[in-house]
Amino acid sequence: MSGMNWQTLLSTKRFGLEEFHSERHENRSEFQRDYDRLIFSAPFRRLQNKTQVFPLPGSVFVHNRLTHSLEVSCVGRSLGNDVAKELLGRHPELQSSYLSEIGSIVSAACLAHDMGNPPFGHSGEQAISTFFSEGKGEQLRTRGGLTDARWNDFTHFEGNANAFRLLTHQFVGRRKGGFVLTYSTLASIVKYPYSSSLAGKKSKFGFFASEQESFRRIADELGMTRLNDAPLKYARHPLVYLVEAADDICYQLMDLEDAHKLRILTTDETKRLLLDYFPPERQAHLCDTFEIVRDLNEQIAYLRSSVVGLLIGECTDAFVRHEAEILAGSFEGTLIGHISPRPAEAYRRCAQVAKEKIYRARDVLDIELAGYRIITTLLELMIEAVCYPDRLYSRQLINRVSEQYDIHAAGLYERIQAVLDYLSGMTDVFALDLYRKINGNSLPQIS
Repeated sequence: MSGMNWQTLLSTKRFGLEEFHSERHENRSEFQRDYDRLIFSAPFRRLQNKTQVFPLPGSVFVHNRLTHSLEVSCVGRSLGNDVAKELLGRHPELQSSYLSEIGSIVSAACLAHDMGNPPFGHSGEQAISTFFSEGKGEQLRTRGGLTDARWNDFTHFEGNANAFRLLTHQFVGRRKGGFVLTYSTLASIVKYPYSSSLAGKKSKFGFFASEQESFRRIADELGMTRLNDAPLKYARHPLVYLVEAADDICYQLMDLEDAHKLRILTTDETKRLLLDYFPPERQAHLCDTFEIVRDLNEQIAYLRSSVVGLLIGECTDAFVRHEAEILAGSFEGTLIGHISPRPAEAYRRCAQVAKEKIYRARDVLDIELAGYRIITTLLELMIEAVCYPDRLYSRQLINRVSEQYDIHAAGLYERIQAVLDYLSGMTDVFALDLYRKINGNSLPQIS
């Protein structure tokens, strides 16, 4: 098996504009353009009204998908920059490559990594998958020539694969190539570079059947190692590990900080979880600062930022240490899984507390239950509408759908995809409002 190399893995070629590809030397790098394009996009803005873990804010502002993505992007930029500095020291022959741009690529990919997630966090994904695997959608299996590959797309619906579709698919009336991002940014988003038939028990995969050829074109151009042809599977693009590490660092620590603000965790509990990342002498130094900074939330924020810095260093070391395996496609696990024993144990303890106290908190479970019900109801009605489009109620529902979604496509697979595109693009607030109106719980104002 031949390994991957940095010269081909880092490319400024843009998806959908391949015929106009040329080397550019401007003030704003091509990867910075990716970042800016994502920041200014409507799907990115909509992340501000999508659940991260806790319900959207009341009196206490906690993380939503937008603030989470921005923070992941900051951590990803630092990881990328630090890794680039280390690798350029090891490989001076790559000075003329795009290796120095890794920070920009990773930060852009981090911005986009959650853009395909439906409303209400992971319960939204589960609602879509189970609708087809064990709900009313199961009867569609025998209709409309749905192949195994296409059916797997629905029964294992995955936000990561949906992000790749959102960024590359040409929606009705939109331009070819979707967001027209660089090949390297797009490849860095795909955590599971294989088709849905390989999703397994965890329901993880990287692209739908409709985007398989798009991903194949990108991966082959970048020289990503292909592991098998049918079903399609590749080794990860190396920068995926940095995007994943940035996400792992942020969600774990920010969930703790939010839980402290919401008083799910006490100040002492939270401090202990964060201090345990450090050896005793560093812990003592960190505690000394509490004599200067007396605000409890600021103390937690200071500890959190210290842990972020520590984990960035640990993940950078892990990446550089395992560079050869990562390029060979033989590296196993995550970068977080290869850090030093002390922070690894502290991270494990944080994950355990999050599972026991945060993700099982009543408000978190309530939003998941409500979200599951809302998404399932909307799915049932919209799928029935595209299966029987001539019915009066179906026409009324279909008329609500934006023209960019190909709701009138000839094939059933494409019509179901249009419904999922529509639903997954909704904010929590929009989905709830539509659900209430359809159920007759909310009516438009009549003047």
